[in-house]
Amino acid sequence: MATATNEPRYNDRIRAREVRLIDAQGSQLGIKTLPEALELAKQSDLDLVEVAPLAVPPVCRIMDYGKFRYEEAQKAKESRKKTTQVTIKEVKLRPKIGKGDFDTKVRHMHDFLEDGHKVKVTLQFRGREMAHPELGSRLLDNVIEQLGEGVRVETQARLEGRNMTMVLSSDKKVVKKADEKPAVKPSEKPKVIAEAVPVPAAITPEVEVSVTESGEVHAENEN
Repeated sequence: MATATNEPRYNDRIRAREVRLIDAQGSQLGIKTLPEALELAKQSDLDLVEVAPLAVPPVCRIMDYGKFRYEEAQKAKESRKKTTQVTIKEVKLRPKIGKGDFDTKVRHMHDFLEDGHKVKVTLQFRGREMAHPELGSRLLDNVIEQLGEGVRVETQARLEGRNMTMVLSSDKKVVKKADEKPAVKPSEKPKVIAEAVPVPAAITPEVEVSVTESGEVHAENEN
């Protein structure tokens, strides 16, 4: 069995006469007497740690016990980080609350809900305000409306003495979709059709060639 602190037994704290031994590389070395297992751990300059105390015989592994404890502590720390602790945050209102205070209270509720907490909204009546509970219901409806569709009413508004209360939580099923803008088609450029322009045929002038008695050649344009 493990110690009272839930830490595994190691080295001379192990009580079993025989253990099923695993070395530092994870290889099974079979059943060894406790002195043999301790000697093998000592030769490796490591510790003998009881990792499965309820097995018959108990399973022990040769390892660095200090490193083992550190790694286990880190695992426990990460596990605590992933565990979300849901608490109930209370926000108190008055029927005659001003708009500025009302908006501030709603922002606080929104922050609590975003952090995964539940919110208990308490509306406190005084004196003659008790004669108009419908005003309180209207105010709580306004709270729900301001928080939007991402909120879920876990406990409907109810009157308890001089207080009207309701409990809200975040509705994780509601996913706000981003506004999708219609795709804008690029404007089509006007097609330019080039008309074929007839090119006039080249006019070749008529040339008269003459040769003189001395052999010189003369070319004259008749046009």
